[in-house]
Amino acid sequence: MKPAPFLYRRPESLEEALELLREHGDEARVLAGGQSLVPLLNMRLARPAVLVDVNGIAGLDRVDTNGDVRVGALVRQRQLERVPLPLVAEALPHVGHLVTRNRGTVGGSIAHADAAAELPLCLTVLGGTVVARSARGERELRAEEFFVGHFTTRLAPDELVVETVWPSRGEGWGFAFEELAQKRGDFALSMAACALRVENDRVAEARVGVGSVVDRPTLLETDLVGSEPTPDLLRGAAAAIEPFGTVHASAAYLGHLTGVLVERAVLRAWRNA
Repeated sequence: MKPAPFLYRRPESLEEALELLREHGDEARVLAGGQSLVPLLNMRLARPAVLVDVNGIAGLDRVDTNGDVRVGALVRQRQLERVPLPLVAEALPHVGHLVTRNRGTVGGSIAHADAAAELPLCLTVLGGTVVARSARGERELRAEEFFVGHFTTRLAPDELVVETVWPSRGEGWGFAFEELAQKRGDFALSMAACALRVENDRVAEARVGVGSVVDRPTLLETDLVGSEPTPDLLRGAAAAIEPFGTVHASAAYLGHLTGVLVERAVLRAWRNA
């Protein structure tokens, strides 16, 4: 299939791109890596009047590892694999395939907000933020508030994700990412991620999240702080999650699977810490 007709624009500066978004609003779509957008265009599930290709904009492909890791929107997922973020390094091999990660961008994955995508879950569990800019100015949104639902964020029609900020955790932190898909590279049936800090042989801080079985990256409430994680303690950690049933698995199966993945992620993060 072929996409519906659209007007193609390739701005050479960020200001020019933002002006195009201001002018066209909901009728414009942004093209970065295109690994999600191009199939939608070809199947005519997306029919923008204007396609704004941001690949020619300088400065959006930079990574700054001085303190918190700041990742430009055009940084390719393959490049992110070499950045010192242990949780992300575990998750990225599950993102599509090597070829798609060579082209797919970090900012594109975050802005696309697929509920089954790994990077939005990692950003949420790490307590990261999204930097969005428009002709009106710039704002920074916490990941927990940025993702609203499946394919839905708090971005305004005239805003562009220009950067994501990934907190760099120091000594005492452990991380783990767990996912199950029907086959490598497929969308996850369920996934879980954990970042925790150990102090005096007890959990001092913990962030545990799940994805794919709910409509956005979701943090769980746990009783981990002050404890030493055990399977018994974690058994009900994902009980509040009510997964969707799918053509591939029932809601009951996905609920059980999510509980198993959460337990694995927390116990492995504990060992890593």
